[in-house]
Amino acid sequence: MMEKNVAQSTFQEFSFEEGFHLLEFKNESHTSVEFKRDIDSTFIQLHFCVKGGAQFLFNKNSYSLDVLDGRSIILYNPQRKLPINLSISSGSVLISLLVSIKKFHALFSEEAGFISFLSDENINRKYYDDIEIKPTVRIVLQQMINSNISSSVRKLYIQGKVYELLSLHFQQDESNLAEYCPFLVDEQNVQKIRKAKDIIIHQMAEPPSLQELANEIGLNIKKLKEGFKQIYGDTVYSFLFDYKMEHARRLLESNQYNVNEVGSKVGYSTASHFIAAFKKKFGTTPKKYVMSLTN
Repeated sequence: MMEKNVAQSTFQEFSFEEGFHLLEFKNESHTSVEFKRDIDSTFIQLHFCVKGGAQFLFNKNSYSLDVLDGRSIILYNPQRKLPINLSISSGSVLISLLVSIKKFHALFSEEAGFISFLSDENINRKYYDDIEIKPTVRIVLQQMINSNISSSVRKLYIQGKVYELLSLHFQQDESNLAEYCPFLVDEQNVQKIRKAKDIIIHQMAEPPSLQELANEIGLNIKKLKEGFKQIYGDTVYSFLFDYKMEHARRLLESNQYNVNEVGSKVGYSTASHFIAAFKKKFGTTPKKYVMSLTN
């Protein structure tokens, strides 16, 4: 492990295995901080902006790429080097994972069919992706940042979290099967299903029954259930549960509401039921989660 501390900013690097490097940036200063590092073309770069924002600069600063709060990007170009030339904004936290393509293939060989840049036809092509950090991935990132593990086992702890991070980030999303579904040929039905999603989100504290929802959008229950699963990869109420928990997490992070108030806002009449639901989703209680943010 290598650690640097410059003007209230910290940088840590963990190299715990051949082909694996983890970089952790915390800029607690009042100005942007620059970081540069050479990376050869055999590495895939995954960058997770946990807080704030950062900017990658390329081609002698003639081109820039933003990494926004709550977003993750993947960079890979086997044709040329992609050195890290990073400007990290004040108050930002960024975790970067560098994985050799050889190591990556070894980890995901059986899943190459749904990770597009692992397919045979794409193996020599550059790849770029920019997505929102999944709630499950965000929890792992926070655990890595806030862990108080002793130095003797910290390397092992981080290594385990990196594997967990990769598995959750690339977990297959059944919703990507939607484009092949005949049901979605009917654009009118697609709009009705999207309307159903908007309704349950808007009424998350007191959601309608499936029958009420089906009546409101003008579909029968069977088509509602099938269409929702095909578009969003989940059942109506399982989707709503995940959305409510993510919304609750963000409310807790705002420090504007206590646990009881957050539970009420997402539709739980008692704090105990909300606490149980939150723990089921994130593996920790709301109180412990808030404490982990402030430690």
